[in-house]
Amino acid sequence: MIDARAASSLPPLAELARLVARIETRARTRVLDTVRHRGVTYPIVGIVVGTDDVTAPTLAITGGVHGLERIGAEVVLAFLHTLVERLAWDELLLRALEVVRIALVPLVNPVGMALGTRANGRGVDLMRNAPAIVGARGSFLLGGQSVSPLLPWFRGGDSFEVESRALCGFIESEVLPSRASVAVDCHSGFGLVDRLWFPYAHSRKPFPGLAEVVGLHRLLDSTFPHHVYRLEPQAQAYTIVGDLWDHLYELHRTTRRDGFFLPLTLEMGSWAWVKKNPLQMASLAGGFNPVVPHRRDRTLRRHLPFFDFLLSAVASHRTWAPESGSARQRLEDEGFLRWYGAR
Repeated sequence: MIDARAASSLPPLAELARLVARIETRARTRVLDTVRHRGVTYPIVGIVVGTDDVTAPTLAITGGVHGLERIGAEVVLAFLHTLVERLAWDELLLRALEVVRIALVPLVNPVGMALGTRANGRGVDLMRNAPAIVGARGSFLLGGQSVSPLLPWFRGGDSFEVESRALCGFIESEVLPSRASVAVDCHSGFGLVDRLWFPYAHSRKPFPGLAEVVGLHRLLDSTFPHHVYRLEPQAQAYTIVGDLWDHLYELHRTTRRDGFFLPLTLEMGSWAWVKKNPLQMASLAGGFNPVVPHRRDRTLRRHLPFFDFLLSAVASHRTWAPESGSARQRLEDEGFLRWYGAR
């Protein structure tokens, strides 16, 4: 499944190959597509664990969209490692997986990671490689530009890149049919704290899924009152002309009349690592990844309880995500006041 040359040139891919070999009897694993660069073929691998029922509650975790942000893929692989080990002995988890699903794409942009670049091998920023949404207002340059791949945040042409198409196709087939799903895309590089961004990225107008956001926020605050995450709309930081997760959310919104899909971006605050170790700014990768071994280890274990929490949350979605009525209205009103002011 994973070419030996590709694995030998990219340690996270080698780790993925090792874990896939161990989990293959308990998971549906497939190569979503491949990307060839400098004579090496890199696979984009999707993994699904749990029930075959695609409408079951689903947790999706992805990483490595930006190749420079290696820690994002490593966090997903750390979760996959723990999952592989638990499948061998954890009877509670095995029973849970009879009614829920976990969908993973640990390394979306292997060529970008091999090159140590944010973009893919063609110079395209994959997060911005999505159809522009009508009325979208992107921040200057940062919101995506179509001038040249020589400039940062290049959106690419009118079609999806191979990696974007692979990720979107996987989410469409394995996650969007679910009656309750949460996706977490793991990134790094913004600020001193770990943020959980929710859509929209293309506009500062209120997100239609505010009830689910507030319900999940309440649940997280009450269950883990000392958690490290700051939940906020992504557009409060900057806006993007065409964002992959906005595209997928709108696709779900226009094609499904039941259930919910809540995409989150985990933006790990890499400035905290730089603050503790300014010397790591000597390399470009040091601005986005923990360099000191004990900080990397701490980061790899830091988010595992959160992923476990989300799996339980999607399985128990009826207790915190009302579909209609006054309870949903109260959650929406709370979200408006918290993030957007009055209606």
